[in-house]
Amino acid sequence: MQSRVSELLPEFSHLEDRRKEAKRYVAMAAAVAAIGGLLFGYDTGIIASALIYVTRSFSLSTAGQEWIAAALNLGAVAGALLSGPVSDRYGRRPAVIFAALVFIAGSIGCGLAPNQGTLIVARLFLGCAIGATTQIVPVYVAELAPAERRGGLVSLFQMVFSLGLLLAFFVGYELAGPRDCWRMMFMLGVIPAVLLAVGMFFLPESPRWLLHHQQERRAISILYRLRGHHEPVHRELNDLLATNDETVEESGWKALRQRWVRPALIAALGVAALSQLSGPNVIVYYAPIILAKTGLGHSAALLTSVGVGITSTITTGMGIALIDRVGRRRMLLVMLPFAALSLFVLGSIFLSNAPIAGMRMAAMVAALLGYIFFNFGSLSVAVWLIASEVFPLEIRSKAMGLASATVWLSDTLVSLVTLTLVNALGSTGTFWLFGLVNVLAFVFVWAFVPETAGTTLEEIETRLHQGNFFGTHKR
Repeated sequence: MQSRVSELLPEFSHLEDRRKEAKRYVAMAAAVAAIGGLLFGYDTGIIASALIYVTRSFSLSTAGQEWIAAALNLGAVAGALLSGPVSDRYGRRPAVIFAALVFIAGSIGCGLAPNQGTLIVARLFLGCAIGATTQIVPVYVAELAPAERRGGLVSLFQMVFSLGLLLAFFVGYELAGPRDCWRMMFMLGVIPAVLLAVGMFFLPESPRWLLHHQQERRAISILYRLRGHHEPVHRELNDLLATNDETVEESGWKALRQRWVRPALIAALGVAALSQLSGPNVIVYYAPIILAKTGLGHSAALLTSVGVGITSTITTGMGIALIDRVGRRRMLLVMLPFAALSLFVLGSIFLSNAPIAGMRMAAMVAALLGYIFFNFGSLSVAVWLIASEVFPLEIRSKAMGLASATVWLSDTLVSLVTLTLVNALGSTGTFWLFGLVNVLAFVFVWAFVPETAGTTLEEIETRLHQGNFFGTHKR
């Protein structure tokens, strides 16, 4: 491949310097691909509003409600694991387009479902599409983006997810009323899915995937369009070719068991699990219930829940702006202690059985939003990014699928046990437990997660091969 690339490079050396256009092109590609995050957020959040009316339409039992809600998570685990081999074989771009088509089919299936069983199956398909996009989109954007902008562009996926949640809350509020209003809630998911499918037709394939599949001319042409100048293209190609010489000894899923891959696997899967076990979705899912139990009115509790959504969106945007400048590891180490402290304060407020009002109410809301700020600004921003960066090209897609499945399994576990924990430990004990998990996350990041900001994917892979995963960075 080295000689073939060397022969082709002179054909492109005459191209004009178009770095500004290239920056816009990369940003546009990341923005279009991030629509997958919007679908992720919308389809995750809309069930909260729709399930009330679905229950009335189909006279659902508690078990029926749980299956309709859980079907999305189960499908997401399957989609995350199955989409890796698909994107490895057919390309990142076709895999995203296929996921968008599954989104369309799943949304229509949910909207037209004549019975509970059909709705569960349609939700399983939606989950498969969500799992696929959480695996493919971060990898696709990471492979397109230059090293110095990769963090912000990949993390855009998480910010758009937060916007999707907010959109779901507002759509659910606006459409609420008629008995079958839930059908339109689900059907509206078709619109962003169509935008994603159409938009991806105008975007390029990953040049790294193309090089790996011996499509050198097309890869070099796309890389020039993404970088706009021959110097970064030559530098990136040299790195790519150097790491291609260090082949993975095993293929398929067996490659993930190789000893030299283990540090990347520990870092990515650990962050994936802790991003959910640290409790962000406890607040997102159960904040209105928890606040209503304190004596806060239902409308005020819902308004605070919207505040949670707005805070998560703002802090994710802040994380995107800073993550390439400050660094992934440093942001995590700085913000996680404050996330833990916020939960310890929140738990302390519930120690007394007296009604929560006045300054205690203000402190409770401040601690709640403070936790969202510091947790979403660290783990939630970094979770998809770190997993998309640390693995070698040959196994990146499958490994990212495993990380995505870990996120969904951890999310399912937290969703299933939270109310049980509240009944067993009380609000104080539950918040303190999640605070301890945030402390554990800090320790884990310090011990196992390297700094990858400003480092090319190929440099990270070389460090991994050499048994120097942390590079020159000291723990």
